[in-house]
Amino acid sequence: MTDERALRERRIIDVLMSLGEGEVTTYGDIADVAGYPKQSRLVGRILRETVLDVPWWRVVNAQGRIRTSNPALQAELLQEEGVLVTGGRVMDAPIGRFRRDDR
Repeated sequence: MTDERALRERRIIDVLMSLGEGEVTTYGDIADVAGYPKQSRLVGRILRETVLDVPWWRVVNAQGRIRTSNPALQAELLQEEGVLVTGGRVMDAPIGRFRRDDR
């Protein structure tokens, strides 16, 4: 692995690890915060390939849809953190992009 690739992975993993319980964000937001705007696919690849224990279930696509190989597990993990998931889509989250302010 090149130094640049290792740095990108480390920065993305650091952002993933900073996500708190009930916080839901997108692949694109993770890439942007890590300093790699428009590289959401890179985030997906890193999530697929990493052997580290990262909170993968807190990341969804830009529409809030769950797009993992085990959507039922991801929905269950999110719901355990107080996230409202309906039909495979995040409708409301305590923290993050999908938080609804009309409480």
